[in-house]
Amino acid sequence: MPPVTADDLERAVRLAVDVLKDVPDDSWDRRAGSLEWTCWETVEHLADDLFAYAAQLGPRRPPQDTHVPFTWERRRPEGPVNTIFAEREAGRDGLLQVLEACGAMLSGVVRMTPPGVLAHHIFGASDAEGFAAMGIVETLVHTHDLAEGLGLVWDPPADLCSLVLHRLFPDAPADTDPWPALLWATGRAELPGRPRPTTWRWYGAPR
Repeated sequence: MPPVTADDLERAVRLAVDVLKDVPDDSWDRRAGSLEWTCWETVEHLADDLFAYAAQLGPRRPPQDTHVPFTWERRRPEGPVNTIFAEREAGRDGLLQVLEACGAMLSGVVRMTPPGVLAHHIFGASDAEGFAAMGIVETLVHTHDLAEGLGLVWDPPADLCSLVLHRLFPDAPADTDPWPALLWATGRAELPGRPRPTTWRWYGAPR
C-alpha cells in the first residue's frame, strides 16, 4: 500500500467541497446525520480539526505530550469545541473557504515536515503521513454526516478509503468494501456479523 500524502488530503478536501458547494444557505442549520451538531457546526469542526493537526505538527519541535495551547471555545453548549469558526455573514461560500484554507494549511505542513518527526495526538504520537491520514478520515466521515443531514450523495473513492484504513485502522475488516469498512471503523455503520461500534479509535503510530 503506498503512503498517504498531502496530495491525497487535498483530493479529499476538494471532493468534499465539490459536494457541498451548491447547498442553499438556509439548509446549514439542519442536524448533521447522527451528530448532535448542525451542518454548519460540523463543517466548522472539520476545518478546526485540519487546522489543529497543522498546528500540532507545524512547530520546529512539535509537542510530544500535549496539544499546542490554543484557546478552545463553544458557540453553544451542545456544539463542538473549536478554535476556528466561520463568519456566518459570509454564508456557504465563506464557510467552504474556511474549510479549504484549513485543508491547505495541513497539506502544506505535511509536505514540509521531515520524515521521522512525531507530534502528540490523543491516540498516540504520529508522523506527517499519519496526520494526513487523520485529516482524510475527518473529511470523509464528516462529509458523510453532512450528506445524511443535507440529503446529498457521498461515495468517496475506494482508494482513499483503503489508504487510511491501512494506515490508521489495522483491525478493520478486510473482507468488505473500503468505504463501508471505514464507516464501520468510525462508528457510523453496521456490517454483516459486525454490530456498529459504540466506541472507536485509530492508531496513528508510524507503521
